[in-house]
Amino acid sequence: MNSLGITSNSNRTGLLLKWSQNLPALNEVDTMEAKVLVQEIIEAHGGVALWNSLEVLEAEVSAWGFLFTAKRRPTLKHLIVTASTREPRLSFHDFPGSGLTSELVGDQEVRILGSDGEPTATRLNPRSAFAGLRRRIYWDPLDFVYFAGYALWNYLVTPFLFLRDGFQFQVLEPREGARPPGLRLQVTLPSDIPRHCSKQVFHFDETRHLRRLDYTAEVVGGWAHAAHLCANYRDFDGLKAPTRRRVRPILFGSRPLPGPTLVAIEVHDIRPGYAKM
Repeated sequence: MNSLGITSNSNRTGLLLKWSQNLPALNEVDTMEAKVLVQEIIEAHGGVALWNSLEVLEAEVSAWGFLFTAKRRPTLKHLIVTASTREPRLSFHDFPGSGLTSELVGDQEVRILGSDGEPTATRLNPRSAFAGLRRRIYWDPLDFVYFAGYALWNYLVTPFLFLRDGFQFQVLEPREGARPPGLRLQVTLPSDIPRHCSKQVFHFDETRHLRRLDYTAEVVGGWAHAAHLCANYRDFDGLKAPTRRRVRPILFGSRPLPGPTLVAIEVHDIRPGYAKM
């Protein structure tokens, strides 16, 4: 059972959803509203039963933008990544070069493996390394593997990430002037999840699809407030996900600037990998 009180019945006849009364400190109305909203969001993206049947997601992605230029990193073109559905773990295949595999293992480690599977470079506690002055000027391959690894893992497994323990939710008022108004969900992520920041705001439309998320990319800097815009939903064997993502800076208030595009991501394909029975 997670912090929303969702438990799954292991039999094959269906999934049992049960809401716990022991939720984070929200008022009674907000608690019920958050419960219902998160359940609707999960169902709109494929449902708990589908997610519980998966072990990995293999995705083909391209990415570019101002951040790549600023940190002196090459863009990604039709790169294959594999994301675990069970833990914060992601692998980049043939990156940073042919025959190499780069891995994020939560906040504990990043590493680059040779074609023989042996590490050629390793960094423990990679997030702490970003406190150094050099990271303000450029990122080395292990820096990039950490940032891009945790970011892509979060993007690929959201909103099912909300099923994990330790999350807190609060429904916010619609953003002033938004058309259509949509729904905003403030999410506090637990400390065991590598993430941009602990508190983020997710915007969902009337179909409960994700259209935007707001966060501070703390690894980049405490000033790096951004709006991450999502579009072009597709169905991948029952799993629904946005395939076009654009990250724009926010300087004041909540309105993103028209440019520059900090990060652009195109998801060309997602192939769900099912757990062996």
